Amino acid sequence: MFCINVILTVRDEHDIDEIRGLLSQAAGLSREEPGCVRFEVYHSQSAPKTFLLCERWESEQAWKDHKERKAVTEIYVPQVLPKVERVPHISDIVE
Repeated sequence: MFCINVILTVRDEHDIDEIRGLLSQAAGLSREEPGCVRFEVYHSQSAPKTFLLCERWESEQAWKDHKERKAVTEIYVPQVLPKVERVPHISDIVE
């Protein structure tokens, strides 16, 4: 299994609702992709400009294929990334 967690921080607080909606759209599309085991988007209650993406893929290749699909190419890269700071963490599940 390939796991990645991504911390996104919205640069301008006026964009929070838009980013929330876009991430919800992208997550729904991602969950329909082959190889997606789990795709969750969390919005911090204590830091409203912060979102956390928790992704689980059957393989690293499934994740790489995901990067070529609509959720990434039409929503995430062109609409979300210009408005956020991104810190990715390729991770191992401890328990």
